[in-house]
Amino acid sequence: MSTESRNWRELEQKIYMQVFKRNDLILVRGKGVKVWDETGKEYLDFVAGLAVNSLGHCHPVMVKALNRQSKILTQTSNLYYTIPQIQLSELLVKSSCLDRVFICNSGAEANEGAIKLARRYGKIKLNGAYEIITTTDSFHGRTLATTAATGQNKFQEPYTPLPTGFVNVNYNDIDAVKTATNELTCAIMLEPIQGEGGVNIPDDDYLKKVRAWCDEKGILLILDEIQTGIGRTGTLYAYQQYGVEPDIMTLAKGMGSGIPIGALLAKEKVSVFKVGEHGGTFVGNPLMCAAAYEVMKYIIDENIPAHVLKMGQILMEELNSLRGQFAGIKEIRGKGLMVAITFKENIATDIMNRCAAKGLLINNVKPDTIRLIPPLIIDERDIRKAVDILNDVLKERQR
Repeated sequence: MSTESRNWRELEQKIYMQVFKRNDLILVRGKGVKVWDETGKEYLDFVAGLAVNSLGHCHPVMVKALNRQSKILTQTSNLYYTIPQIQLSELLVKSSCLDRVFICNSGAEANEGAIKLARRYGKIKLNGAYEIITTTDSFHGRTLATTAATGQNKFQEPYTPLPTGFVNVNYNDIDAVKTATNELTCAIMLEPIQGEGGVNIPDDDYLKKVRAWCDEKGILLILDEIQTGIGRTGTLYAYQQYGVEPDIMTLAKGMGSGIPIGALLAKEKVSVFKVGEHGGTFVGNPLMCAAAYEVMKYIIDENIPAHVLKMGQILMEELNSLRGQFAGIKEIRGKGLMVAITFKENIATDIMNRCAAKGLLINNVKPDTIRLIPPLIIDERDIRKAVDILNDVLKERQR
């Protein structure tokens, strides 16, 4: 389909709900770590569909799985068994510390399910406890309940009054968690590393302390691994680096490398949903499950997390070399291929736009912070090319 015959931007302004602040680019094609716009210009993609395209754009493993399954069976509802759903669920259980799986369509749905499961557990096992402790600068989704769980006022203010049952405390502060816990608390919900909040990394012992507190109080630990999971931080799941096991874990984003899918996982003792208490029409459909199974199997079989660890080290080394050259850089932080740069001024949008003009796509998560979340298959050459572009942009701003 030609992109030159119509003014797509103008049409979007007329017919689409204006809820996105879009970059001016119209992207029409992607392959690996690169995308192309409607003029044919090439870009290095260090946004990766917001940490979704784990194997890059249109990876043969995903494309082959979609093509094959689309000719066999795409949607049945959950009135019947389907093999791809069971295969994917088995792989998730075998690769994690959890015992039960519910496949859904997105990260928001996964977190919505986690909230419901924790409340159901509280009702059955904890004398009706229903409150969930979450943290400032967290992000858990766009549904009404996950917006209430999210610890950022900018997402919440338009929808007040929000559903009750969420208590927000400072991230990386175990004393705040303890103070907020009471007889109504059923769970603590955390991102192992905060993504949308600016790639905020906790102290090494923070999750261990939270896990110990949950054990002491008999409440649940929910880890939102929607962005940190599936190899993004250098292990298949981020919890594996912190010496803890969650009672409930949520996944999405990189799980399907571009297809809409998510998962809610739980320990056996916590899996208290009964027939009819949770569900969905499209959840776990065979088309999405077949593709996600092949993507995850490839990531595991090819040990992509080890590659991420190596590339992440190179990326941090290259970025830290910039820090000594540009006084405007306040902090560089990251783990694996989940990295942020914070500046001393609110210049993130300008940096993002200048990088795009030079062929590098990055993400501004805060006025003073950019985020780099490239596909997990990125190589050293493309990392150095991206850092060279960023270097040129920073030099231009100093002139």
